[in-house]
Amino acid sequence: MLRNSAMNPLFQAVVEATEEAIVNALVSARSMTGRDGITAHRLPHDRLRAMFTP
Repeated sequence: MLRNSAMNPLFQAVVEATEEAIVNALVSARSMTGRDGITAHRLPHDRLRAMFTP
């Protein structure tokens, strides 16, 4: 069991790992056509990079 003061770094690590997983999924995604001909387009990498550049 962790004290409350030790939980903040743990929660921060979870947030950062989740963000990294989402970014990795966005980068590796490809356009695809699914049921009923509905197309989901990939996010252009330059637009994604621009979102994370200060």
